[in-house]
Amino acid sequence: MPTADSVSVFAEGTFEEQIQELVDYATRSSPGDERATASQSFRDIIKPAEGAKPIEEDQERKRNALTFVLDQTKSLGDGSEQEIEGYFNLLFSHLLTLWPTNSPEIKHHVSSLLDVLTSSPSEHSSVRYRVISNLFNATPRNSALRLPIYTALLKVAANNGELHTLRLSKKDIEQWLQEWDISGEERSQFLKSIVDAFIQSDQPETAYHHTLSYVSSLPSSSPESQSAAVDAIALALRLPSLFDFDPLFKLDAVVSAQDHELFSLLQVFFNSGLPELNSWLESHPAALEKYELDRAQLERKIRLLSFASLGFAHVGHDLPYSEVASILQIELSEVEKWAIDVIRTGLLSGKLSQTTQSLHVYRSSARTFEREQWEALEKRLVAWKAGLASVLEVVTSAQKRGNGSGAGEAVQQVTQTGESVQVDAA
Repeated sequence: MPTADSVSVFAEGTFEEQIQELVDYATRSSPGDERATASQSFRDIIKPAEGAKPIEEDQERKRNALTFVLDQTKSLGDGSEQEIEGYFNLLFSHLLTLWPTNSPEIKHHVSSLLDVLTSSPSEHSSVRYRVISNLFNATPRNSALRLPIYTALLKVAANNGELHTLRLSKKDIEQWLQEWDISGEERSQFLKSIVDAFIQSDQPETAYHHTLSYVSSLPSSSPESQSAAVDAIALALRLPSLFDFDPLFKLDAVVSAQDHELFSLLQVFFNSGLPELNSWLESHPAALEKYELDRAQLERKIRLLSFASLGFAHVGHDLPYSEVASILQIELSEVEKWAIDVIRTGLLSGKLSQTTQSLHVYRSSARTFEREQWEALEKRLVAWKAGLASVLEVVTSAQKRGNGSGAGEAVQQVTQTGESVQVDAA
């Protein structure tokens, strides 16, 4: 959230003088006769009836006077950025003072002002950020008004390609949603607006992470849940650097969409390979265009995931090029290129050997971590334990003999075990 210092250039004087200044500014660019009419209308509002209280003591007349100014506010006005910021800051100050923040009147007025601020020319983007930020910071932390205010800020930033200026974090979002007095439906809608803003700003990776929060916020029985789940699956499949699909399967809305065609494609990426992908694509010829998927990109992703799964089964051992070529359905001469690619993604780490035509796997990611993966991990732990026991025997024997050869032998023994127990889920 960008910080901004409040600048109130109209803050001096009595209430009547301040509102008169606001009226003059709001009508500055109007024709002379319209300015005169507006000025007279304002004087009629503030003119006390015989025996009436002064306007400073008359809440209703103060509200009527400010409402008149709000009705005149159709744009940022014809002024400098300092004047624009000061005008809206003073307007917001009186608005938050004259009406409770949960009243229908203030919701209406804030909505109208946000429309003005989000539809104004782009050359005033910096002052609009400050003005909307000032309003956000001026409202109570638990106020429902913060929802439309921040949504407006998102709109301005996304429309100007400057979403990064908000420095929006997941921590901030979670805190706000806990504080704001809003409904579950409004929470979901706010999360959706964040997703849309990042999609509009061509930041699909960030949008995907917020999509998970959005889908999670929807009741699985709601009409929007399946559509949102399908959109989340499609976005995950489109992202070339996303290989961890496990968070999707933890969402009730996604699991509830198991009868949808895209769910079966997601399962292919979760635990199958290239043959299953090709079979699915043959059975769903219209899917690529329908969900904006790229076949070459899908094939690359499934090959990399298959490579990582193969590597997981060979951690601590040599993986022959021929086996990689067979699983990935590529030429033997292409294996090293794919090995470099999978290492760059972080799915696997190892050392290539042209002499032995193999890849020694140090570490590899599992697409899922279920019974089969736990059993593989157990075997590695047992082998590692046995290797450590052998090392301990060598060191103990060397100590008994009273010579220094034990350390070298122990290192050799560790090298010979060749096992690694470091595993990751993709």
